[in-house]
Amino acid sequence: MLPSPVLHTMAALLTIAIFSFLYRDNPVYKFAEHIFVGIAAGYIVAIEFQNVFLPNLWRPLLAGDYKLVIPFLLGVLMFSRFTVRFNWLSRWAIGLMVGTFSGLAIIGFAQGDLVAQIQANMLPLKAGSLIDTFTNWVIVVGVLATLVYFFFSKEHKGALGATAKLGIWFLMVSFGASYGFTVMARISLLVGRLLFLLVDWPASLGIELIR
Repeated sequence: MLPSPVLHTMAALLTIAIFSFLYRDNPVYKFAEHIFVGIAAGYIVAIEFQNVFLPNLWRPLLAGDYKLVIPFLLGVLMFSRFTVRFNWLSRWAIGLMVGTFSGLAIIGFAQGDLVAQIQANMLPLKAGSLIDTFTNWVIVVGVLATLVYFFFSKEHKGALGATAKLGIWFLMVSFGASYGFTVMARISLLVGRLLFLLVDWPASLGIELIR
């Protein structure tokens, strides 16, 4: 195990290497990028091997649960992609996996998102307070106007067109809020790295830059 100052210095140098892309694309940035991608890929493979393959397939198979031979063979077929002659065999495993997960995703989306969102938007138009009533009206009108915008079976003219334009406004506000939230999340990550460079890294070296 490397000492803490060495690890902090390595992390700081790699962070600065990534920040060098703000100047322009350069070999130092590409080196750090390749290290990050390689470590991330290796880490994901190790986690999947330890937490998925061993407990869910290999150990039960060795314990006598022989029905797992089928998913094991399908997993082996996935590696046929690396051959030219037998790469078509992987289509069976990929097709089964995509079809299964598509069905599960549809059910999960319907139960977890679609039904829940419909229930969340079934609000009383007259609530206990004026603010709650106004909020419920805004939500209900926004949902209906946005749905009208995506109704393309009829030309958006007259009242339908006005409602569709109102839906566009609600969409833009929603996209703007989502974008702002994403920017704030990225800024928090940037602040964390800057604090590491200016506080944690110097502290590991016995230096105090900021009090």
